[in-house]
Amino acid sequence: MKLPIFFATLLFFAVLPAPTFANPSLNTFETTLPNGLRVIVKEDHRAPTVVHMVWYRVGSMDEKDGTSGVAHALEHLMFKGTKRQPPGEFNRRVAAAGGQDNAFTSYDYTAYFQIVPKGALPEMMQLEADRMANLVFTPAEFAAEIKVVMEERRLRTDDNPRAQVFEAVRGTAFLAHSYRRPIIGWMNDLENLTWQDAHDWYTQWYMPSNAYVVVAGDVEHKEVFRLAKKYYGVHKARALPERKPQNEPEQKGWRRVSVKAPAKLPYLSMLWKVPRLRDVHQDRDPYALEVLAGILDGNDTSRLAKNLVRGTRIAQSAGAGYDGTVRGEATFTMGGQPAEGRSVADLEAALRAEIARIQESGIAPEELARVKTQLIAGQTYKRDSLMAQAMEIGGVEAVGLSWRDIDLLVDQLKGVSAEEVQAVARKYFKDDTLTIAVLDPQPMDTADARPASSAEVKMRH
Repeated sequence: MKLPIFFATLLFFAVLPAPTFANPSLNTFETTLPNGLRVIVKEDHRAPTVVHMVWYRVGSMDEKDGTSGVAHALEHLMFKGTKRQPPGEFNRRVAAAGGQDNAFTSYDYTAYFQIVPKGALPEMMQLEADRMANLVFTPAEFAAEIKVVMEERRLRTDDNPRAQVFEAVRGTAFLAHSYRRPIIGWMNDLENLTWQDAHDWYTQWYMPSNAYVVVAGDVEHKEVFRLAKKYYGVHKARALPERKPQNEPEQKGWRRVSVKAPAKLPYLSMLWKVPRLRDVHQDRDPYALEVLAGILDGNDTSRLAKNLVRGTRIAQSAGAGYDGTVRGEATFTMGGQPAEGRSVADLEAALRAEIARIQESGIAPEELARVKTQLIAGQTYKRDSLMAQAMEIGGVEAVGLSWRDIDLLVDQLKGVSAEEVQAVARKYFKDDTLTIAVLDPQPMDTADARPASSAEVKMRH
């Protein structure tokens, strides 16, 4: 799951680090440096490996019209040189240490990570701390890299009909909120982005008080805190730009948009505006919506796969999803591709019918048990992956929740009742909050359309 980030008052004249907090049951520890940088350490000594991540609480939702895509463009530019390191040196040193590195940009945050042998952690922290404050990229380097970003947009969106539908449904659903803009940016904005736009973005948002470090692996937290103070602690605290509210006005009727693109079959995307998770302890509907998504699209035994793909064979594919832990507006989506010989209207009616059945008859005990079993299994498997553990901590922190609440989030989901699932199905799936986007397939020049790819998060490689 993901929520709005709570910003503490920046203390410019702090002398000592904030108190250290620990959760022994999770082997997770936290401290805050005088410059505002938080450091969260998850000790896991099963393998001599460590994941080091730096999360910045800034993503595409913080962009302004005319500069869409600048958050993702800067992610690329962060792999150029610094005042101390020449271009390409960062990747070379990670590889020389026997590790791997990458980065990703979302609506809500931007994050950078390295997975290395534990002995390489000090070097990784030094490198990452260096580019937090000392990034250097020339106008020529910017001009070359923005062409790479534009080509990425062509490959992942402009040549991908389903990604175009994704852009259209969000662009139609949101009028005021910045979630209406794609993470990778509009092509016209990318063509007109400047070196100054990227430089300003870096100086405005990349600072200790707008970031936190997550380290997971075979480490001792006190040593990690010492290294963080040594490398990150030298950076001075700075004031953040003002973030103004971006509340979406109430939708007062369904919206529909059509996208024409070369494809063999049509595609349907349905998006409802629903509540996000604000209070981990008191909210109930977001947890029920999460379970509802699992009932509809948890695995091959879920309702959409069983009833629409294998049963009536109305759909070639069908899915549903909910993400209630976001900084901005939460949505619940359903969609898919009708089978050959079936229409978009057939699929839309079938998807609506699945929701209607839950509204009228609820869900079976075994369905609810299945989703909860999957949830527990997922949490268990996650503990076997250092990257998954670091991502879990970083993801909840990025949207204003706390790593201390991770187990509570799971417990709350396990406590959802069948009655709560039926209640949210009745409450939120109405046409007044619905936006529909349809792919209208056009003749194709090639034999097959490009495979669908995620438009939610853009990876550097």
